[in-house]
Amino acid sequence: MAQGITGTRAKLVEEFCQTEKAVLLGANTYWEGLDLPGDLLKGVIIPRLPFPSPGHPLQAARTERLSAQGENPFMALSLPKALLRFRQGFGRLIRSAADRGVFIILDQRVLSRKYGECFPKVLPPASLSKVSPEELPGEIKRWFGGAPPDGKNL
Repeated sequence: MAQGITGTRAKLVEEFCQTEKAVLLGANTYWEGLDLPGDLLKGVIIPRLPFPSPGHPLQAARTERLSAQGENPFMALSLPKALLRFRQGFGRLIRSAADRGVFIILDQRVLSRKYGECFPKVLPPASLSKVSPEELPGEIKRWFGGAPPDGKNL
């Protein structure tokens, strides 16, 4: 199921909840106000870190203002916004202490950029590991089977 292709947000969420082994592809509107408690949601995949678009007029104006004041707009504005949205994405998956699931981050900047280390730090305590795409299916099976991850701990 895909937002904007197979139905409205509300219809997709309803179908997702009623369909076993479903995959729901969505955009920014799924980062907030979506509550799928318990076993309804077992995984969230983040293809790209949720930085605000620099071309958005309000973002561009704020960036320009911060630059004019001698501040670093990335550190003062873009990174904090991305960290908040990242945490919100994790919050879609883990709503209570009883929830369990996999949160997959595909964006290499988490590992390749200095600011990337900030992202895992905003999450509640969790098992973190770095795995290759080839190792990922096995790691997910191990995780849901109750075994600790075999990947390199972060």
